[in-house]
Amino acid sequence: MTSGDAGWEERSAVRVVPPVRPRKLAKVPFVELAEGRLQGVVSSGSDIARVYVSSIAAETHNFSCSTNNNRPCGGAGGSYRCKHLKALIDEAVKQYGFDRVARYLKVDASAGDDLHFLLKGTLEKAPAAMVFSRFLRHLTYLEVPAVPEPLPEMHWFPAWKAVA
Repeated sequence: MTSGDAGWEERSAVRVVPPVRPRKLAKVPFVELAEGRLQGVVSSGSDIARVYVSSIAAETHNFSCSTNNNRPCGGAGGSYRCKHLKALIDEAVKQYGFDRVARYLKVDASAGDDLHFLLKGTLEKAPAAMVFSRFLRHLTYLEVPAVPEPLPEMHWFPAWKAVA
């Protein structure tokens, strides 16, 4: 541990790894590689109050897109991915980089390939509630000021301490 890292394990906030490229959060406010899927929340283009929970499974590349209250997206069907899924892929590449996203989704890709065309899955319902819930939880943490004291609601999180 370097002197610049001293005490990081005692803070309620940690450094966030910056995105590979800057991205605008208005269209895709939440994107993650988790639970064997590229998944996230995508804003509706027509209704400011509506968001879609979109996901693409690793290996099979099957995809899902529905509103946060499980109404199916009208643009996704069969093997056709909707604009929400396309936006999710684009923002994931900005956030994590092409190589990491391709590796996570288990796509055989090289520099210059178009990830959109390499994913050959079909529509398959996936759980939206957990992704949307995690997104809402992340939003609440944005409002918490960074302080050196522990956050009570994170008492369950294992802390690492160096043994002398």
